[in-house]
Amino acid sequence: MVELYKVLTLISVLAYWLIIAGITTRIVYKRRSVGVSLAWMMLIYVVPIIGIVLYFLVGELNLGKKRAARAKEMYIPYRKWLSRLFTTQQYRPQNLNDYTITISQLCEKRLGIPTLSNNQLTLKSSPDTILTTLIQDIQQAQTSVHVEFYIWHPGGLADQVAQVLIQAAQRDVAVKILLDAAGSRTFFNSKWPKLMRDAGIIIISALSVSLVRMLFRRLDIRLHRKIVVIDNQIGYTGSMNLIDPKFFNQSAGVGEWIDVMVRITGSNVPVLNCIFAWDWETETDQRMLPEPPKCYPHEDKASDMVQVIPSGPGMPEDMIQQVLLLSIYQAKHSITITSPYFVPSENLLFALTAASLRGVQVNLIIPDKNDSLMVEWASRPFFGELLNAGVNIHRFAGGLLHTKSVVIDLHHSLIGTVNLDMRSLWLNFEVTLSVDNVEFTQSLSQVQHQYMANSIKMDARQWRKRPLIKRLVEQFFYLFSPLL
Repeated sequence: MVELYKVLTLISVLAYWLIIAGITTRIVYKRRSVGVSLAWMMLIYVVPIIGIVLYFLVGELNLGKKRAARAKEMYIPYRKWLSRLFTTQQYRPQNLNDYTITISQLCEKRLGIPTLSNNQLTLKSSPDTILTTLIQDIQQAQTSVHVEFYIWHPGGLADQVAQVLIQAAQRDVAVKILLDAAGSRTFFNSKWPKLMRDAGIIIISALSVSLVRMLFRRLDIRLHRKIVVIDNQIGYTGSMNLIDPKFFNQSAGVGEWIDVMVRITGSNVPVLNCIFAWDWETETDQRMLPEPPKCYPHEDKASDMVQVIPSGPGMPEDMIQQVLLLSIYQAKHSITITSPYFVPSENLLFALTAASLRGVQVNLIIPDKNDSLMVEWASRPFFGELLNAGVNIHRFAGGLLHTKSVVIDLHHSLIGTVNLDMRSLWLNFEVTLSVDNVEFTQSLSQVQHQYMANSIKMDARQWRKRPLIKRLVEQFFYLFSPLL
């Protein structure tokens, strides 16, 4: 019996060693950033069983075989639709400025999506204004309303949006709603889905969560896009979920969520609609490609040049990070970034510190209080290096700053759904607008300066004096950065 136990012990140890060696080889083979690879290996070695289970569950991009096969089949017709954009009169690469021409070239080659002119952008920075304007546009809808959000939370003006969508469906407007299953679970448990479906609205739950599905695909990959398209003519995107901040997450103790949205008309609205159609078909296997942009007569006057940049599994890897890096490295005078969650990659951290050291004024605006304890602590190990390089870190005190924006030299801006963390950069389905328009960019800069005026600027000397116990907690949570 003793010999049997020895044999079983040896087999167990050998099996454990083979699993550790196999996962380590797999991590190295994937060729991620050194920091992410080391974090995973540390997690596996420090907490072996938990680390191994976590890696099998969430260590790699796995959307499931059925979804992957469907995405592959969809590629050709969508690529063909996007290729038609290059033949429109709104495709005017000669009108791009020095900041956006390289981004446009990157997106053309990797995504097959060009920058288009003839867009009209309006920045909305008040939740009441955003929702009220959206309600008014839905009330005027004639043919279709497409809605896609990570979170829909009932209450306040969000309920008025639901009501006008029901009214639109009752006057024969085709209303389709696609919501992330995890982010919108409160909505799916409310009265609204039944009321909407009874009115003829089609509501789809994206990326459903269950213990069975966990065995076949990652459950932490989420549909994080925020898109509304009305009649293929009016679009909305930005950082705000379909919530009324006065009625959302009040128990978290972080204040009301602060967001912006962009209302857009013109050439890129059908492009946003095409992204919605892609997500819709992935979930339903139903194709509904929109009409392409209408051709407008050539105009010599300046118009908004906009690049729509979708990202996520099934699309070119590292797309948004490459766009961010191009923007940062081109900065000559100033960089201002807002992000609710800040757990940057090594490349982004180096780009920001290098920009500051070469004389660019770098402002990072983050919430003073965060709704994610892990992200709050995991972001802190980066502060010292940033502060030492001269980066200005502003901790916003007026609520949970949820706006995701980048302004470069007051001439170029990025705005959308992407946080500066590994989840947004690598995992989730996101969308960003790259905007070549000085007037819009400066209006976004004014909003950022309002955030800074309501912020506490961090002091490098005071930061270095923080207690040792806090440093240890920061480093512990940093180990989990690949999961954040």
